[in-house]
Parts: sequence; structure tokens; C-alpha cells
Amino acid sequence: MTTTPTAAETQSTRRERRRVVAATTIGTAIEWYDFFLYASVAGLVFNQLMFGPLEGGLATIISFLTVGLSFLFRPIGAFLAGHYADKLGRRFVLMITLFMMGGATALIGLLPTFDSIGVWAPILLILLRILQGVSAGGEWGSAVLLAVEHAPTKKRGLFGAGPQIGVPAGLLLSSGVLALMDVIAPGDAFMEWGWRIPFLFSIVLVIIGFWIRSGVDESPVFEEIKEKSEAGAKNPIGSLFRRFLPLVILGALVFAGNGTVGYMTTGGYIQNYSTNPEGIAMDRGEVLLAVTGSAATWMIFTLFAGWLSDHLGRRNTYIIGFIVQAIGAAALFPLVNIGNIWLLFGALVFLTIGLGMTYGQQSAMYAELFPASIRGSGVSITYAIGSILGGAFAPTIAAALVEATGTTFAVSGYLVGATLVGLVAILILRDRSGIDLSPDNEAAQAEGHFMFSK
Repeated sequence: MTTTPTAAETQSTRRERRRVVAATTIGTAIEWYDFFLYASVAGLVFNQLMFGPLEGGLATIISFLTVGLSFLFRPIGAFLAGHYADKLGRRFVLMITLFMMGGATALIGLLPTFDSIGVWAPILLILLRILQGVSAGGEWGSAVLLAVEHAPTKKRGLFGAGPQIGVPAGLLLSSGVLALMDVIAPGDAFMEWGWRIPFLFSIVLVIIGFWIRSGVDESPVFEEIKEKSEAGAKNPIGSLFRRFLPLVILGALVFAGNGTVGYMTTGGYIQNYSTNPEGIAMDRGEVLLAVTGSAATWMIFTLFAGWLSDHLGRRNTYIIGFIVQAIGAAALFPLVNIGNIWLLFGALVFLTIGLGMTYGQQSAMYAELFPASIRGSGVSITYAIGSILGGAFAPTIAAALVEATGTTFAVSGYLVGATLVGLVAILILRDRSGIDLSPDNEAAQAEGHFMFSK
């Protein structure tokens, strides 16, 4: 395992590294607050207010379909962001995605409902959700590279867990704000205007995010590339697919193994399923608080997984995590179906332990997969494809399975199956913890990815 600091690493002072971790963590949390807020409200509000002519289960399925639809546009954001992250820098991309996501979220908070403007309500809602998808596709890759490429070799997992924590932090923040609004504007008031306030609050968060990210230094790896007058590969996306397509697919499947299960909460399905008045009919506020609490355990174990991967290796940490996640996925709906809020909370907490253990090391693992000159494209596009394969339509598939079978047994099988796919994918990949990430080591970065390779 490589432990000697690279030239790029020595350019980052301890103070700069702390600032980068703080900026990528907080900035990512803000962006995912926006993204997850939509997913939560889709099952609680949009299925009733934005899809007026549809009834019952069909309205919910279509509403969740708009959650997944945005994932189809993530590759556009990933392609654009990956390209420009390799050509113009990671920091530049992060500023653009921040304003795109925040602007779309604030406009959703101002949208008239179906009763006011008819079919234009769902059309405009979908267009704004697509903008969120493009932004989300571009945000993650640049954020994780900025954190990991600033990190010391022995602490890449820990530093990379920063932007990873931003995801459950965004879930915690969005669920917490919705739970607060359920208290401030209970009952019909929540449906009339209470749900809008969290979306408009995004304007404040964007200002905070801009202020934080303005003081962040560019990635030392990218600066090293510029100093060598090699502003990345001439065609990073073409080079990625021509030389590393199997690697992209396997990396995407690893992410899909986590994302499919994670989107039971971040995609809003559990919130809708457990509060459905024709089903379990739990209290909306209590469910939102339970999701908020489980997001806290997700954060803790995401950080723990990043730290553990620096000592145990990315691959071994994943193996442990996927085993725990499979158990949590199998137990989730049997416990939720009992209808007790504490059992629901316990099921979500155990599930998020597994989710954190298959998520905290993701940043470092992805950064160590690809050569420096195409790393932005590799990380962003692999992540976007993984998001489509696992997560994009997980809530829609879950809703359709329950509608078709009348039980959640098929959903449990779907979640466990996706987890096992992720486990198999990580077993094929070789652990590359500690590899030199600098442009001088491109040859070594481009080979030795698979367990069966020499």
C-alpha cells in the first residue's frame, strides 16, 4: 500500500484540508436537502395536489415516477460536470450545480397546484425536477474528488466520507424541516402552504453554500495537471468508455447495491407507505421524526465506514457493509408492517447502519479507480449510471410490486437481491486503497482493477 505523500498532497495544508472537507460536506448536504425534500413531499403532497385526475395508488406511482425520472437526466449532468471538472476544475462545477439545484427547488415552492393551472402544474413540476436531476448528476463527482484529492493518503476514506455524510445530512435536514412544518402547520394547513416553506428555505441555504464554497482551493491534483500544461484528456468521456467500460459497469453496480435500498427512505417510499390511510396509517409527524433519527445513524456509520476503510481497506469494509445491509433489508418491511412507530424506527436504524457501511468509503474507492486525467468523468458518470440502476425507480418499483401483489414480500426480495448484486460486484474488484492519485502515476492507475487481473 502506498503511504508516501505525493506532490499534490504536500500542496494542501492541514487548514486547507479542513476547509475543503467542511465545504464539500455542508455544500453536499444543502444540495441533497433540496433533492430529498422533493422525494419526501412526492409521496405526502404531490400525489394529491399535482396529479389531480389520478386516483389512489396510480397517483402515488406517477408521483414517485417523477422522483425517478430525474435520475434519467443525471447522466447529462454527469457528462457535462465530469468533462468540465477534468478541463476547468472541480470547484468551478460545484458552484454551477449549487445555483442550479437551489433555483429549481425554490421555484417548486412557488408552483401553483393542479386545481389552479391544470395540467401545467405537473408539467412544470417535472421540468424543475429534471433540473434537479442534472444538478445532482454533476454535484457528487466534483465534491468527492475535491475532498479525496486534498486528503493525505492514509486518510482518504475519512476525508471522502465528508461529502458522503452530506447525503444523510440532507435527508436529516429535509425530514426534520418537514416534521417541524407538520407541527407549525398541522392537518390541512400543511397541504395548503406548509409544504412550500421548506422549498423556499433553499434560497437561504444556497447563499450559505455559495459563501462556504467561495473560500475553497481547487484540487491539488487538477492544479498539478494544469502546471504540466495538460488540462486533462482531450476527450475524457471517450477515453473512459473506450478503455474502462467494464470498470464503469462494476463500479455502478456497487453503488446500485447501496442506492436501491437507500431510496426506500430518501426516495420517500417508507414515508408514503407507512402513513397511507388505507394501509398502516401511522402518524405523519412521527414517521418523519423516525426517518430523521435514522438519518443520524446513517451519518454516523457513513463516517465510521470511511475511517474503517483506511484501516481495513475499501473492499473489506464493503463486504461487511453489504452483509449487514442485506439483513436490514430483509427485516425492514416485516417490522414496519406491525404498525408500531418504535419498531419502524428500529428497522430504519438497523438498515441505515448497513447503508452507512456501504457508503462512507464510496468517494475514496471511486477516486482510486480511475486515472487522474479522466477521473472527473469516471467518477461522475459511474455514479450517475449507478443511480439509474439502483435508486432511480426503486420507490416506483416498490409501489408497483405492492399494488400488484398486495404484500411487501416481493419488495423485500427486490432489496435483498440488489444488495447481493452490489456484493458480487465488489468481490470482483481489487482493493486499490492508497494508490498514488497524482498525474505522474497514470500508468499504474490504469491497470490492476480486477481480482483476476495480473
